[in-house]
Amino acid sequence: MAALNGAVENGQPDRKVPPLPRPLRGLEVKYTKIFINNEWHESTSGKKFPTYNPSTLEKICDIEEGDKPDVDNAVEAAKAAFQRGSPWRQMDALSRGRLLHKLADLLERDRVILAVGFPPGVVNIVPGYGPTAGAAISTHHSIDKIAFTGSTKVGKLIKEAASKSNLKRVTLELGGKNPCIVCADADLDLAVECAHQGVFFNQGQCCTAASRVFVEEQIYPEFVKRSVEYAKKRLVGDPFDARTEQGPQIDQNQFDKILELIESGKKEGAKLECGGLAIEDRGLFIKPTVFSEVTDNMRIAKEEIFGPVQPIMKFKSIEEVIRRANSTEYGLTAAVFTKNLDRALTLASALQSGTVWINCYNALYAQAPFGGFKMSGNGRELGEYALAEYTEVKTVTIKLSQKSP
Repeated sequence: MAALNGAVENGQPDRKVPPLPRPLRGLEVKYTKIFINNEWHESTSGKKFPTYNPSTLEKICDIEEGDKPDVDNAVEAAKAAFQRGSPWRQMDALSRGRLLHKLADLLERDRVILAVGFPPGVVNIVPGYGPTAGAAISTHHSIDKIAFTGSTKVGKLIKEAASKSNLKRVTLELGGKNPCIVCADADLDLAVECAHQGVFFNQGQCCTAASRVFVEEQIYPEFVKRSVEYAKKRLVGDPFDARTEQGPQIDQNQFDKILELIESGKKEGAKLECGGLAIEDRGLFIKPTVFSEVTDNMRIAKEEIFGPVQPIMKFKSIEEVIRRANSTEYGLTAAVFTKNLDRALTLASALQSGTVWINCYNALYAQAPFGGFKMSGNGRELGEYALAEYTEVKTVTIKLSQKSP
């Protein structure tokens, strides 16, 4: 079975995965409004924000921009939907589950919501910006739970807002600077491929990206050589072309940040093996970039790049690499490549990461809890642990009569 993020898993890639359907070009954008109480609405303020195609920099459409009044309306609709005696509260768990699965399937297919059958107010969607719509959600006294995926900086703001409002429960899936450790006895072909897919998946715009590759010094030159070969072969282009492996970065700000970090790597003494430049004749595309001779004090080794950049470092001993891998404010994921089970378990135990993959990467499953240590967030998604984040424990004590039956 293939890993959900398309990476190699369980040692070998699954060549029997069915091909993805061909993307459809020129689709009409039908839904640009705010969705509240099973109805489409314009924003209260009348404001809209543009959405651009990062491949061409052409505007796709304008989206209604939600703000505090729109959040208030959505919260009121949700509160009504969850009142005792409401259709949603009377629906059994199996029926709710079927609706949620149906919603997920339709969202993947064509973003249809109204046809799913949810009672009004159960699903509300308010697009908008963090300082306005996001702040209104974080400070709202009638919202009991927030799940946020994004930057550590914004995660801190949400926690602060929650503490100053109603102490709402908050789970955070934040940044990562994830170590990928390759020992000298590893299957080198597997390690190179997994490390490559681990960092370049989704243009590097992935919280689990293998953005610090530690390679034992005996195999370091060969690992770098093969990694460069992989990067040079990676097909960059139109995301609507099924042959494309890497598309554009999400927006101009992220594009500029990645290039600035690449320049910092050059200036600080890392060896640029390939890439390091934008593709000038089109949108926000960056060539797959590999740096060798990277040291821990360099920005590309410390900061989350969130782009197609692979910094490769070398290490001499297990104790050394444990210390260096843990010397970060993040702790989301890690990976270890070795044929030695004792070494694998030693590293898995010592690494301060919420998830550790052994001889695989991005192997994500609904049954396996996912979340970070330290400033990579708190709480867990997936698995039974995730359910606890959305439930409350209640104790009910009943005094029984002392009379004999």
